[in-house]
Amino acid sequence: MTQKRDLPPAPAVAGRVLDAGLDLLDRQILDPDGVPVSTVDDLELTTPEDLEHLDPDTPPIIASLLTGPILMTRVFGGRLPDSRFIRIPWKVVADTGTVVSVGVAADSLDASWTERWMRDHVIARIPGGRHDPE
Repeated sequence: MTQKRDLPPAPAVAGRVLDAGLDLLDRQILDPDGVPVSTVDDLELTTPEDLEHLDPDTPPIIASLLTGPILMTRVFGGRLPDSRFIRIPWKVVADTGTVVSVGVAADSLDASWTERWMRDHVIARIPGGRHDPE
């Protein structure tokens, strides 16, 4: 007969617990007006050792969403240098769902430069690309 062992209770966590793979990675980032900013390519985490006032058993905290030109690394492998990633501070994230919503305008974030460049140099040159469809 085996003896039943009680597991220790899960530690109390302040805030919302997210599964990075399911809730954040590869999600579209939109500003309050629904303008695309970029996609979430990686996360920058802060560990409890970085924050002296937290208990060492506290899980990591998201410091920033990372985005950047990582398509070639996904195709051929490897990793971008940290300097190539564009950081979106977690404090500007307003909501996570099917998309990640930020509470600031897309033009105020460095991450939206690719979306703006595509809009101005590619989409605008397509007939009818300068206005909403009727």
